[in-house]
Amino acid sequence: MNIEIKIKNCLKEALESIYQLDLSNQSITLEPTKKEFEGTYTFVVFPFVKLTKQSPDGLAQTLGNSLVKNVEEIISFQVVKGFLNLSLSNRYFLTSLETFRHTENFGISTNEKVMVEFSSPNTNKPLHLGHLRNNFLGDSICRILEAYGYSVVRANLINDRGIHICKSMIAYERWGNNETPESSGLKGDHLVGKYYVWFDKEYKKEIDQLTQNGLSEEEAKKEAPIFKAAQQMLVRWEANDPETVQLWKKMNTWVYQGFNSTYKKIGVHFDHFYYESNTYLLGKDIVEEGLQTNTFYKKEDQSVWIDLTREGLDHKLLLRGDGTSVYITQDLGTAELKFKDFACSKSVYVVGNEQDYHFQVLQAILKKLNKSYADGVYHMSYGMVDLPSGKMKSREGTVVDADDLVQEMIDTAKARTLELGKVEDLSEEQASILFHQLGLGALKYYLLRVDPKKRMLFNPEESIDFQGNTGPFIQYTYARIASIIRKANTMGVDLNDSISITYSLQVEERQVIEELLKYPSKLAEAAGAYAPSSIAAYVYDVAKSYNRFYAECPVFQENKESQLFRLQLSAIVAKTIQRSMLLLGIEVPNKM
Repeated sequence: MNIEIKIKNCLKEALESIYQLDLSNQSITLEPTKKEFEGTYTFVVFPFVKLTKQSPDGLAQTLGNSLVKNVEEIISFQVVKGFLNLSLSNRYFLTSLETFRHTENFGISTNEKVMVEFSSPNTNKPLHLGHLRNNFLGDSICRILEAYGYSVVRANLINDRGIHICKSMIAYERWGNNETPESSGLKGDHLVGKYYVWFDKEYKKEIDQLTQNGLSEEEAKKEAPIFKAAQQMLVRWEANDPETVQLWKKMNTWVYQGFNSTYKKIGVHFDHFYYESNTYLLGKDIVEEGLQTNTFYKKEDQSVWIDLTREGLDHKLLLRGDGTSVYITQDLGTAELKFKDFACSKSVYVVGNEQDYHFQVLQAILKKLNKSYADGVYHMSYGMVDLPSGKMKSREGTVVDADDLVQEMIDTAKARTLELGKVEDLSEEQASILFHQLGLGALKYYLLRVDPKKRMLFNPEESIDFQGNTGPFIQYTYARIASIIRKANTMGVDLNDSISITYSLQVEERQVIEELLKYPSKLAEAAGAYAPSSIAAYVYDVAKSYNRFYAECPVFQENKESQLFRLQLSAIVAKTIQRSMLLLGIEVPNKM
């Protein structure tokens, strides 16, 4: 039985038997003991003082005595002003550590299938910093869910149609002169993005001219010739005009090649791709279904709506009067298609928080339609990423390009590492791999360590630091341990020997074990909340506790029992760091 559950059960039994309480609806909670006090778990007695008619310290003393008597793992306790701090035995920590190091699967046994949709780029521009947070979150959530026991489908819904796509196409048609990725030396997504920015510049010129001629800004935006040309191109595309479709396919092919190159570089992959060009009409059948059951209603102009006021929302348009789809129409159809394709019990959408309302509406409609998969819809809402210079805008060309940022991080990692003189023993190829691991590790960790729901400011200089709460600090801790293990191997030390359960633990050794043993609960927490930040905080705590141990407890020494245990502990820490960092999509180097 989990030690926390065992202690909670014993506390409940003691309170009920000694004080004749009925705690069937009362929860017993434990907290980690604060670092300045001795102990592993703390029970706060104040909520039970009035019920038991005892003083805080008296109640804590009575419960402490009961726990020592009935829970063999508890060796002592300390009462501090109504807080009951519980200390566990060396034997408990050492036997738990032995079990921990031989456990590979810390999740649950389940046949449940989960789809995680992330990335979802537009084919009119390359990926940027905001996309990186999305991709890293989606990838890490998939890794965490897989480690916890779910079967995961990684899905990517490509936004490959619409007026924004036609803007790039119009600009290329007018000014492209048959330029290609090969002739320009640009990645395909960068080339198409260049024309998206070009369109916006020409569009603004036309708006300025029209406003000077007397139109309001809103009128000018609608009447600008280049915008009308893009609208007309969209009509031709929807009519399947051969020339328009051919240009669309050519430019999209370039973009996909560029995306794939970026995905490969950042270590992200997908199991299935959906394309808006194939899904944007799917929801019309669902709209008809809703009309048949009177879930939806029609207005006089023949537009179709749903009343969601009882759900705290409003009346939502589902189909225009002319029969054309709106975005929610497509999402209803795509949700149905996803379920038919994979029958996932959960469907996680990794999408920015500006779409919070949209996903509330989507789930509410699916519930109204009695779709079996409605409860499984979950919007993994995340905050935007800002830079010190402010918000990014793709159409104005002010975004931080993903490829450029990744390369900048790799170059910065190289410069910092060379400054520290840490590559003397590495070949050129090994050094190149190291710089990539450090640069990408710094970027991923910095973007994932923050609670996904929080808006964040990205600081490249801070992220690459080798000290503090950064990826490189954790990677360096792993590399340090890898060096220790290599030395142990040359000495012929057998680290596979069973851990001695009679070993007398130092405080710093016990603190490392305490951190290690939190892994199963942290994995469960991260999987339940879709929160890679929980794993990032955990692995940082493990690295910190190990470095404190390393500073206070020499690993190589004359006492062979201590040496063996500390080497074994180091190896377990290294494996845990590697496992945890891989959940974040981060590789750890063996040498630094």
